Amino acid sequence: MSAIPEFTHERVLTSMGARSGLVITVALHSSVLGPALGGCRMWTYPTWADGQADALRLSAAMTLKNAAAGLDAGGGKSVIALPMGTTLDAARRRAALLDLGDLVEALDGRYRTAEDVGTTEHDMLVVRERTEHVVGLPAESGGAGEPAGATALGVFSAIAPTLEEAFGSGEIEGRSFVISGLGQVGSRLARMLAGHGARLIVTDIDGRKRELADELGAQWISPEAALTTPADVLVPAGLGGILTDQAIDALPVRAVVGPANNPLDDHSGAERLMQRGIVYAPDFVVNAGGVIHLEGMAHGQEWPAIAERLTGIGDTVRGVLASARERGITPLAAAESLAAARIDAARAHGSSSGAAERVRTAVGV
Repeated sequence: MSAIPEFTHERVLTSMGARSGLVITVALHSSVLGPALGGCRMWTYPTWADGQADALRLSAAMTLKNAAAGLDAGGGKSVIALPMGTTLDAARRRAALLDLGDLVEALDGRYRTAEDVGTTEHDMLVVRERTEHVVGLPAESGGAGEPAGATALGVFSAIAPTLEEAFGSGEIEGRSFVISGLGQVGSRLARMLAGHGARLIVTDIDGRKRELADELGAQWISPEAALTTPADVLVPAGLGGILTDQAIDALPVRAVVGPANNPLDDHSGAERLMQRGIVYAPDFVVNAGGVIHLEGMAHGQEWPAIAERLTGIGDTVRGVLASARERGITPLAAAESLAAARIDAARAHGSSSGAAERVRTAVGV
């Protein structure tokens, strides 16, 4: 079982779903900046406690992500833990989503859920039957729709400044990228990079995704080769925890930037990457496009304004990398410092929303 991180959360609910019989965890890490926002992951875990630990880690990362993105939103996450070998039929899946809705409702609006790995925008319609505290509903139902496109655009915006730091130029054409994971975000990102002349090396645990590789003229490799194939940039776009000490020591790239949450197996991996001269663009800064999209739509923003904030992720990454270089610290530490400054400013002003503009001014976001 994975080590459980230090407990810094405001509230965590773990319950056996009355309808589904599945263990569900809703983790509210922080609501200092406003009601927490973070999706629901439905995934297979060795034990229910692994699912709970994942919710704790992911919700803490959401606090950093939302703060660094300049959102008036705290961090939270929910996990529906499936026992090994479990396949849900439609009835039990619906039951699990209704059980989730009950747990979200129990937090009285301090946490809003959305889709994540293993769930969809249409699943959120089921959750809404039990609580109004859900975002990312299908566009045809009046919601924000699928946020993967926004996440991919944000990641793409982060690539040029990462290349600048690693190579002195943000030019994508001719650079080689290993993309590990061709899901909703990874596949969109692959298309963007291909359209700008990148040389792509791609993989996914789903062999059917090889069709996309053929379409883009990309080299297909096995998932096991993603961390050992030489390239300019590694783009983690699947599940987290892949960058172990052993993997980092053998990593044949100059930079790591991608949408996967928590790609570092341990926080110390950031220092290890820096020691090897590998530029690491912190995941929670890079992949914030989805929450920026969801939060913007929830507040009635038009697409041009949201798109401007998504492309602004590149400026944030550039600033984080510059700060790390100037201070002699890792980019991860610099990004955490940015998020912590905003949260501390909110605490100092004694508000989550009333002084939101003063907080932005205080920390320069």
